Amino acid sequence: MVTLGACRTEKEEEPRRGDLTGKQLFEQPFPGTNGRSCATCHVPEDHFTLTPTHVARLLETSPDDPLFNAIDADDPTATTLTFEHLKKGLVRVWLPLPDTMDLIDDEGHVTTPPDRRLFVWRAVPSIADTAMSAPFQLDGRMATLEQQAQAALTSHSEGGTAPASELARIATFERDVFSSDRARTIAARLAQGADPTGLPDVEDGLSLSPAEQRGREVYAAACAACHGGATKQTLTKREVHDSLFPALRPDGTVQYEVPATTPPTPVLASTPGNGFMNIGSAFVTYLGQVDPESEIFTRTVHFPRYRYRFYTDGSRTQKVVDLPPKPPPFAGGDLSDFEPEIDADGNPIAGPNRVPQFFSSDPGRAIITGEPNDFEAFDVPTLRGIGRTAPYFHDNSAVELHKVVDFYSQFVLGRFASLDLPPVHPPEHEGPPESLTPDQKSDLIAFLRRL
Repeated sequence: MVTLGACRTEKEEEPRRGDLTGKQLFEQPFPGTNGRSCATCHVPEDHFTLTPTHVARLLETSPDDPLFNAIDADDPTATTLTFEHLKKGLVRVWLPLPDTMDLIDDEGHVTTPPDRRLFVWRAVPSIADTAMSAPFQLDGRMATLEQQAQAALTSHSEGGTAPASELARIATFERDVFSSDRARTIAARLAQGADPTGLPDVEDGLSLSPAEQRGREVYAAACAACHGGATKQTLTKREVHDSLFPALRPDGTVQYEVPATTPPTPVLASTPGNGFMNIGSAFVTYLGQVDPESEIFTRTVHFPRYRYRFYTDGSRTQKVVDLPPKPPPFAGGDLSDFEPEIDADGNPIAGPNRVPQFFSSDPGRAIITGEPNDFEAFDVPTLRGIGRTAPYFHDNSAVELHKVVDFYSQFVLGRFASLDLPPVHPPEHEGPPESLTPDQKSDLIAFLRRL
């Protein structure tokens, strides 16, 4: 005999959404979506990132998984969908153009679509340590984790507006995910109102091997200028940041001091309060697209090819600059020729990346601010947990940690005179001379894996 109330439907036995924890809301799809949850792309067992290994395994074993939605297919309109970008750990991100920007073609004609949007392919950053890493997203477009969660629900899960209480619970869960107990300790001190500049270095308590200790010294010399402080994401040498923001001529080329110096000295723009940086990671993507001999991890997938026009205001009547600037004719128009032409003053004719560049795959922070100085600039991430979140950079162009260190050693560190790390060492592989020796790079990687 069945007593009154013993029969309940399956739906009735499920917990009400108002009773779900932040972790449960993170892991379960919201009603009315394409089936994706936060955890679909921020995979817990992969340190809340989306790895190529995970995508490949899932595509083989569960091709109907919500991850493989048409919105992230290589061509969403194709009869048979393919997911080569996803297999590199990349998702499609649609962004609105600011009122002060347009898209242009090679000849400078405006090509902005009617909806004034563009898309980029970007990696999925980990949610670890987000308790102390605002603003959010690689271009800093979200001020809070609640806003970030709603934006992901709308764009990646194709859902509606979530209750504020549920977004708050997701954000609370995310703020409690840390790369280590050391990171949790720093976040707790910051939450209590501690001065970030006065916090102790929690790595002092680590028992480091000799290689890791030497790597920590390399870190202090080579990395801490931008990835410093207790959070490992604090700019400690403003002059290093500012040296990456050259003043631009009206044609988009870098303005250099005259008479020319050796090496050429760019005139710097004023960027007060700006914490984003263009270290050339987007140019690495460009390199992978135009150089058939490139070893860049994402070279086999196609990225969009954009040029941007910046205006003085939202009327879009007075042009400020086009970026990247159209290079002058040279060497038969070979897109993989990175030797700039020289002007009458003896200075290079090149855009913000200091080399010829025909297109850009991602505007970076500029798509948020509408400012040409933010061309291809991205947020400076914490380096805590970096040993567990490969691939690297905003578009996964570096598949392993040693590739990141090689890139900095050959193309980044030597650009900063204040670091006193000139590129004088023979390259470990092909390419220009390096700022770090092979032993220094090996020691640095050993320390980075302990962060």
